[in-house]
Amino acid sequence: MATSLRLITKDNYEAVCDLDVALEQQEYVACNLWSLVEAQFNTGYETRAIYFGENPVGFFMWVKENHEKMSIWRFMVDQKYQQKGIGRAALKLALHEIRQPPNIKQIKICYNPKNPVAKDFYSSFGFVEVGIDDDNEDMLAIIDLSNTEVQVEPCTYQ
Repeated sequence: MATSLRLITKDNYEAVCDLDVALEQQEYVACNLWSLVEAQFNTGYETRAIYFGENPVGFFMWVKENHEKMSIWRFMVDQKYQQKGIGRAALKLALHEIRQPPNIKQIKICYNPKNPVAKDFYSSFGFVEVGIDDDNEDMLAIIDLSNTEVQVEPCTYQ
């Protein structure tokens, strides 16, 4: 089955809100319902459901900070669908979409430095840690697109 990103609509938002991570991961992930509310009332927020075949299995939200910077604020895969390569495929698709605006020079992500998987996972996509964020809580990592040739791969998007 293929992994894809789809718009969140009145037909799938409840299923996205019902997705959850394992108990030990909950301190690392924000609530999907709250994220959807944020996106509804703020400009520059984009949300996508992660699908595996025809099943919604995860959630993304990214924010356009300015004409050169995008930040991934939310990324989760439901506990029943983890360890299947879905998160890796979904992040690849999201990065492809995030890179589409012509002026984007930087993609940022923050994660809890105590998260045992995050550093290696994100660095495998080219994110480089630059230090703890301004709130002194999360690790900030970036992909700098200004000095590199961006290679874009085909994207499954519905």
